[in-house]
Amino acid sequence: MATLDDVRAIALSLPETAEVVDGHRKAPGWRTRDGLFVWERGPSKADLTKLAALGRSWPDGPVVGVRTDGLDGKEALLESFPEEFFTIPHFDGYPAVLVRLDAIDADFLREVVTDAWLLKAPKAVAKEWLAAHPAAES
Repeated sequence: MATLDDVRAIALSLPETAEVVDGHRKAPGWRTRDGLFVWERGPSKADLTKLAALGRSWPDGPVVGVRTDGLDGKEALLESFPEEFFTIPHFDGYPAVLVRLDAIDADFLREVVTDAWLLKAPKAVAKEWLAAHPAAES
């Protein structure tokens, strides 16, 4: 079971990452200068209403959003790991998934957050990091 502190530690271990607090939700997120790649995500009233209409509910426990490598990458995660990942109507057409922290192990979380960071890291920084961490390229 992973925690928000695990997300924070993983994200901040990656170069040129800063923690920010969303002004609307008052929740932490982690970004590079090129954008947000992981963030805490709780449900809005609209999310709960739309999910209820679909016969679904927001999961118990902490949830984070993570960027994916396009919509195909998003669908692959959702299909392959339905216990760990889910989506909501608000994310339709957006390359990101929601992660149930109480359902994902620390190693898989590190992989998912790192992959999201690689999408938003400046290209030279990502290339340098990958050269120093060749096992991460698999």
